[in-house]
Amino acid sequence: MLEIKEISKSYSKKIALKSLSLNISKGEIFGLLGPNGAGKTTIIRIINQIITPDEGVVLFNNEPLSKDHLKKIGYLPEERGLYKNMTVESHAILLGELRGLSKTKIKENLSNWLKKFNIEDWAHKRIEELSKGMAQKIQFICTVLHEPDLLILDEPFSGFDPINVKLIRTELMRMKDEGKTIILSSHNMESVEEICDRVALINESSLIIEGEITAIKTEMKKAEFLVKFSGSLIGFINSLWTGYELVKKKSIDEKHHEVILKMRHGNQIENLFETIKNDVKIEAIVEKLPTLQEIFIDLVESKNEQND
Repeated sequence: MLEIKEISKSYSKKIALKSLSLNISKGEIFGLLGPNGAGKTTIIRIINQIITPDEGVVLFNNEPLSKDHLKKIGYLPEERGLYKNMTVESHAILLGELRGLSKTKIKENLSNWLKKFNIEDWAHKRIEELSKGMAQKIQFICTVLHEPDLLILDEPFSGFDPINVKLIRTELMRMKDEGKTIILSSHNMESVEEICDRVALINESSLIIEGEITAIKTEMKKAEFLVKFSGSLIGFINSLWTGYELVKKKSIDEKHHEVILKMRHGNQIENLFETIKNDVKIEAIVEKLPTLQEIFIDLVESKNEQND
């Protein structure tokens, strides 16, 4: 669907992107992650043809990206912008016509979305009458009104309560099932981890890591295990030897506890089991994979230390 080849972009002496390449497949949800100033917004602006790269090329369905492709792209920016004195319907007509839809088709699609969100009576309300969360919902609807093949969402869950986050996520998964391609840029790592197929981490204008979430988590695991047991926490800790590092401990109640251990000196689960089985009653031993949040922090901090 989208191929980004060796794109670079600078603003005066500031490098925003440096020879960055990405491949995003049809029908996947792709997470674009990185700290503030990493280059995510520059990538999004280049795809939306707001700016052009200094070097490199972007292909859309194997064709050089052009203005004609904008009708197949939907973009929800992080900084929301709706004209407050316009009604929901008039706003939808304005944005829909810019994407090439007729008024009849716009009203039909808008009606379907308002019904889906159970807000049919909002069509003739002015934007200024809506709460922030309500306005966010309308902007999302306007973004997908023309049924784009590629949907780019910058912090799409910002400003939504948990119920509406679930609602938007459900719609994104439905669109993915229909073959739509979605690029999601967000600081909400939990949401990214739950719905994205693949992610790319950008830091200081360069790609740090890219791939399937499960593969990345497996690659970045630290030989840590979550152990749940009943018995004496002190007795458990005393049974350990230098082959294990106690990373974290938590007591559920007086008898039940959880700890995270890091294996050392090549120890495996069976070694851990033999070490502790006579001192406590083991309820579970599970390998702990790092979260995207932990991977994100580790990679960015590691990169910054290298630069220092």
